[in-house]
Amino acid sequence: MDGSLAPTVIRTACPHDCPSACVLEVERVSPERIGRVRGTAAYDYTAGTCCAKVARYAERVHHPDRLTRPLLRIGAKGEGRFVPISWDEALDRIAEAFRAAAARDGAEAVWPYHSGGNMGVLGRWGLDRLRHVMGYSRQKSTICITPAEMGWRAGHGAARGADPRRVAEADLILMWGGNPVSTQVNLMTHIQRARKRRGAKLVVVDAYRSPTIEAADIGIVLRPGTDAALALALMGMALERGAADRAFLAAHTDWDTAVEAHLRRHTPEWAEGVTGVPAATIRALGELYAGTRRMFLRLGVGFTRHRNGAATMHAVSCLAALTGAWAAEGGGAFFYALEGWGLDTRLAWASDRIDPKVRVLDQSRIGAVLAGEALAGGPPVTAMLIQNANSAEVAPDSHAVRRGLAREDLFLAVHEQFLTPTAAFADVVLPATTFLEHSDLYLGLGHTALTVGPRVIEPQGEARSNHAVVRGLAARLGAEHPGFGMGEEAMLDATLRASGLGDWEAAKAAGFIPVANSIPAGEAFAGFPQPDGRFRFHADWAALGPYSAGMPELPSHWERLEEAGEATPFRLITPPARSFLNTSFTETPGSRTREGAPRLRLHPADAERLGIADGDRVRIGNARGVLTLAAMRFDGVLPGVLAVEGISPSADFPEGIGINALVGAEPVAPAGGVAFHDIAVWLRPA
Repeated sequence: MDGSLAPTVIRTACPHDCPSACVLEVERVSPERIGRVRGTAAYDYTAGTCCAKVARYAERVHHPDRLTRPLLRIGAKGEGRFVPISWDEALDRIAEAFRAAAARDGAEAVWPYHSGGNMGVLGRWGLDRLRHVMGYSRQKSTICITPAEMGWRAGHGAARGADPRRVAEADLILMWGGNPVSTQVNLMTHIQRARKRRGAKLVVVDAYRSPTIEAADIGIVLRPGTDAALALALMGMALERGAADRAFLAAHTDWDTAVEAHLRRHTPEWAEGVTGVPAATIRALGELYAGTRRMFLRLGVGFTRHRNGAATMHAVSCLAALTGAWAAEGGGAFFYALEGWGLDTRLAWASDRIDPKVRVLDQSRIGAVLAGEALAGGPPVTAMLIQNANSAEVAPDSHAVRRGLAREDLFLAVHEQFLTPTAAFADVVLPATTFLEHSDLYLGLGHTALTVGPRVIEPQGEARSNHAVVRGLAARLGAEHPGFGMGEEAMLDATLRASGLGDWEAAKAAGFIPVANSIPAGEAFAGFPQPDGRFRFHADWAALGPYSAGMPELPSHWERLEEAGEATPFRLITPPARSFLNTSFTETPGSRTREGAPRLRLHPADAERLGIADGDRVRIGNARGVLTLAAMRFDGVLPGVLAVEGISPSADFPEGIGINALVGAEPVAPAGGVAFHDIAVWLRPA
């Protein structure tokens, strides 16, 4: 290629709902087009790697079905018939609908709604600036990790952990309830370093044989929702073998005789009856756990997406404390780095304008909110703007969500990149930029750096960023706040300066900003982020949320699941697909080709008993809904367990609705969230 025509490589950052928040290098082949995308080697967590989904991002940003003009609905809600309109008309209509709703029922009748389709400081949470200034209903963001977060906090006190790069220094990596081969490829880079350099063993625990289990030295497949039972048996074995670090427990935890007696009662034989894992397998793993001090416990979120998920996270997270792994080089535990970022959010989020008297609505219960069943007092919701969310497919109890979105008295605006099933219900649809077409900062939830995402190319068509939409509505609504008058990079620069983190130009040049928000481990370990510095084996659930009644104080397998019964004898889990991210990438050719149509994985013994062959059409269902899809015999689940990977498009199912139609929306104890993998269903040939 002529050197003058060579692409320019721009450093930016991935915005997607993955804890890696990768630092990327993107080829810009023209002001409007990109070429290849790769992870940079300049940041040692990204380590030159990014997932295949993002590596093929040109398929998404230049997809012929991208929304490029504002649209006005002319058909029935959900039908998807629209005509183009101007940006001025679109924003005028939204502002007028918001004014009318507030005048009729009060400001709380307006509910700005966002989720994790974009994880930027401005892109995701910037909508809160409009909410807080105008007094609109607030949002409790629970849909993804709240059960896991509460379980972690119950023991550790704060949602941060050991530096995840330390996994490369471990002798035993215990990956629990996560599938990084599919969902966080960067983590596998550091795990592989430990395996190659130290001969470390990778143990993976999950409810089905995931790609990460297939890559592990030891893979444990158990019944969904029973992880705590396995953890209890391992701790009981460690006590039997004298592997508990008594000095560490005395100095850094609330360990007492009640905890010890409780753990000693849980044997491998007992755990076999609960988990379905043979006692001999549990004993072999227990010997490895008890005999390895340099153990890094890497916790995912999948195993917490059950009705007992928070209690389960607490029990499993105790493993590193019992053996004192925190005090060993290469040891410790990590879940997500949700706090400790040190960002001053007064400008970007108007966090100083929050009125505690304004009601808070649960993001996960959007169906119940729109039905008037979960309003937390105040008026019905009659006007919404949705950003970064495809709730008609992603939220639980999808039938209820769609009934709510279809309400004729609800004005709905959706800001999106594609005409999703959620956008099809909108009165006004706004075309959204991808991360390559705007600038933002991202929290490295899976590591310890802010990653920096400057714009790479010009917006496609008339697409605008979330920040631009918030500013446009603020001007029409008369909202007053300094941030409404600032462009993206000015806002980001001011936020960094106010936070003592330098400036935008320096951040852009580096691509990332290290933040010291980990819990020091090894020789530097000095305690946990609790008031007294001690890990809690005794959990105070009432301090963490309103749904804590009945939760066990000590680490326990809590028998609170949507148990299979005579009418619904199977347990269904819905783990992520490798080529989709929730419903992102379900429209790109590479991801669609790789994933194919949705398939129901079932154990061969169940298939034989029901007369189901590979590829047969089957139906699964419960009181919430019924779905039809193809069967796949799969010995990577236990009998009685079914698995469907990913959130395939609703159009892939004859019923025209997706897998989350089967998921309940009841809040998970103690603070809410969704039990996405805790589903009882029946199964029969179609």
